[in-house]
Order: sequence, then structure tokens, then C-alpha cells
Amino acid sequence: MADQYPLTVFHFRVDWGAETVSFTEVSGLTQELQPIDYRVGDSQDYSMVKMPGLRKYNNITMKRGMVRGNNEFFTWLNSVKQNNIERRDIIVNLLNEDNAPVMVWTVKNAFPVKVEGPGLKASGNEVSVESIEVAHEGLTLVAI
Repeated sequence: MADQYPLTVFHFRVDWGAETVSFTEVSGLTQELQPIDYRVGDSQDYSMVKMPGLRKYNNITMKRGMVRGNNEFFTWLNSVKQNNIERRDIIVNLLNEDNAPVMVWTVKNAFPVKVEGPGLKASGNEVSVESIEVAHEGLTLVAI
């Protein structure tokens, strides 16, 4: 175990249904359990008991360089109508040096909640980056 190193974060792949989409950053792969405070009236302790409650999943933000003629994120966001949402499963793979997945996050039933274009400035010398924020109904992690 002493000769193993922690995984690096810069080599990853995002599978978006049947296609792979290149991103420069993925953040928000978070889930938490909301604790419930509970106490029965005849408890001898003058404190609450903590119990696990509902799971909460944060929105996931993905960023990528803009490419001419590709406005898929805006199209997907604009297609959302009340109770009529195109949901997609998203798989984020952390890769090793042989391009094989070593950690796999599976995002269930994602849909867009925010699309943001680049910050434009006349004196800038950066790549234009767009971001998409998706809400979802579940996140699982598998270590391979």
C-alpha cells in the first residue's frame, strides 16, 4: 500500500448517453444525508438522537470550450417545458494512464437548470468556456 499514489483529477471522460463529450471541468459530484433530530418525551437524556434522513444531491456543473456551431446546451435547456423534461444519464469516468476507468460516477435522470456562456472581454486571451448545470435524481460511485 505504501507504493500507491492518490489518483489525479486531470484525466477524465464524460459519457452523455451514447456519445462522449469533452469537458475541462466537472464539479458537484456530491451527495449527503440530511440528519434528523429526534427525542421521545420520556427520554432520560436531555439531548436529541441523530438519525439519517433523506439523501440530498447537489447540482453538477460541467465546463467546456465553446465550438462554433454547437449550441447543444442552450437547445437542451430551451426544450424544457413544465413537466416535459428530456432527462439523460451521465457517466463521469476518472481514468488511469491507460485510459481505463478507475472511479465511475453515474448520474441518474439529469436535466439542465442553468447554461452560462463565457465572460467576454476585449483584452482577454483565453478560450471561451461555457458551462452547464444539471439537477439529477441520484449519484452512485463505483471504484474499479
